[in-house]
Amino acid sequence: MNGRQYASLGCVFAGIAVALGAFAAHALKAQLPAYELSIIEKGVQYQFWHALALLALGLWYRTQPQRLLSIACGFIVVGILCFSGSLYGLALTDWRWLWPITPLGGTCFLVGWLLAAVSLWRKA
Repeated sequence: MNGRQYASLGCVFAGIAVALGAFAAHALKAQLPAYELSIIEKGVQYQFWHALALLALGLWYRTQPQRLLSIACGFIVVGILCFSGSLYGLALTDWRWLWPITPLGGTCFLVGWLLAAVSLWRKA
């Protein structure tokens, strides 16, 4: 993918986070216990912040294309899907097999941030 696509994907993930947050706050509030709602809120928070990071890194990539930065963006995308996606699944279903996917997503976030830092450091 290129920087424009990563930035665009960041916008899409941010929009989805807003929609899921609103859906949880209004439609699911009466349906789910407080603990499950808090799990969804945590997923939305991480998704939104990482969507903004993806947007910023995608825009940076457009000006300073670098393979390492592209890989960093890829890890952040996978992190959003695994971390936030597994939290949504855990809150809304009985699929307990999703628990191991959450830390995998968190690890992807960490790797993405580390690679982004190294990539941006090299370009400075």
